Amino acid sequence: MATNGDGIAATPALDGAAVRELRQRLQEDRGKRASELAALEKVVEGTAPEQVEPADYSRMDNLRQSLTEIDGALRRLEEGTYGVCEGCGQAIPAGRLEILPHVRCCVRCQGRIDGGGR
Repeated sequence: MATNGDGIAATPALDGAAVRELRQRLQEDRGKRASELAALEKVVEGTAPEQVEPADYSRMDNLRQSLTEIDGALRRLEEGTYGVCEGCGQAIPAGRLEILPHVRCCVRCQGRIDGGGR
């Protein structure tokens, strides 16, 4: 098995069954989040603006962001670039993808992004 720059076991190439399973998992997750977003939008639309909690707007933004990330993962899966860090080009460790199947970067590159490039 290949390793990333940290010597951590990287994701092996995905076979057809693994791609189908991953696609199904991502699509199920997308469906759940889209349903949550639709329900929350319906509640917010039926509520006077001054009575809507700020947390509801934050939750809607988070759900929209999650949907965008899941759509990106599905696109990368189709393109054959799934599991490759967009920052350094190394394989993202399988454990990270298992926990967060929509991630675009390895932990090191994500830290750089979150830390503002430091």
